[in-house]
This record gives sequence, C-alpha cells and structure tokens, in this order.
Amino acid sequence: MKLNRVEKALMNNPVRALVQRRHEAAVMERFGGRVEGGRVLEIGCGRGVGTEIIFERFGAREVHAFDVDPDMIARARKRLSGYSANRLSLFVGDAAAIEADDASYDAVFDFGIIHHVPAWQRAVAEVARVLKPGGRFFFEEVTKRALDRWFYRTFLEHPKPNRFSAEEFIAEVERQGIMVGEKRHEWFFGDFVVGVGRRVNSNGSH
Repeated sequence: MKLNRVEKALMNNPVRALVQRRHEAAVMERFGGRVEGGRVLEIGCGRGVGTEIIFERFGAREVHAFDVDPDMIARARKRLSGYSANRLSLFVGDAAAIEADDASYDAVFDFGIIHHVPAWQRAVAEVARVLKPGGRFFFEEVTKRALDRWFYRTFLEHPKPNRFSAEEFIAEVERQGIMVGEKRHEWFFGDFVVGVGRRVNSNGSH
C-alpha cells in the first residue's frame, strides 16, 4: 500500500532520517550486530536513507532494495547514485511477493514497512523464505496501538483489518522460523517495536 501525501512528506524529512539513524539503527545494531560483507535485502526502501544506513553503519557488501512506489525508487536512485551496480540494486517490488530465490540473503531490513501490507503475514513469510539459515531479520514496526490513534486515523492511510500488536508481530515472525526472543524493544507507549530475529536451520538451531 503506497503512502498518502501526508505520510510521504513525514517519511521524507530530516527528522525521520535522524530517528532511523540515531535510534532505530542503534537498537538494531545492539541486538543484531553488523552484517559485514553480507548480501542484504531492504524491503520498502523509500528514498534510500535505510539503504545508506545498511551500507555505512552495518557494513553490507551488497544491498538489494525495493519499494512499491516508483517515485520512491526514483528518489533512492538519485540519493544513492554513488554506489556501483555490483553493490546496489533498486527495483519496484512487493513485500508480499519478493522477487528473490529461497535462502538468498544474509539479512533483511524492514524500517517500518510491513504494517502497510494488507496481508502482512505473507510479507513475514516471504522474509523468512529469502533469508539464509542463520540469517538475520532487522525490523522496526508500527503497531495497531499507534494506528488506532487519532492522528494516524485522520491523516494517514493504512490497511484497517488484520493489524498487529507488538506481541502478535513477534509471534508471527517466530512462527515463520525467525527467533527473536528478548532481542526486541518497544517504545513510545508500545506504538513501535524494534528488534532482530535469526532464521533457524532446518534442525532448529540458529
């Protein structure tokens, strides 16, 4: 589901970028470490701030990043023009039907995208599918506690049925074989949840 005009403005401003860099990325790194030299997927890359963070802070060798909105991909291409084609691939895509082979990424990053997907459980299943055994899922998500607030209901557009609490989101991630455990942090009265999970091997080990 594409962002409406108000949310696009909110997501494409220096304050949002600062929160991503200073808070979300810091918590993710504390829980999951770096992805030095890894092949990484970012779902819902927007204008490319998260992609920059994945390269610069987390040390990825190669990043594939997509967004459902072609305008966001155009902005990301402009922002990330300094990265070579053998390190960065940007494309229009759908988090509920990721165009990638099974077990093809060392890590997947989600900076607040899955709550925009109507069939969000399918998006979680797709993340699990494309992660290698032992691969990590770095996520920041917006819960139904936030989506039920007046501002969200009045000015922003999100799918209305089938939304999740932090507990429901973690439970689905773990049901798909990505173990989070205590590597999670809720903030702003439970409106947001940040964490890292690791894809288990077929024998159940991480």
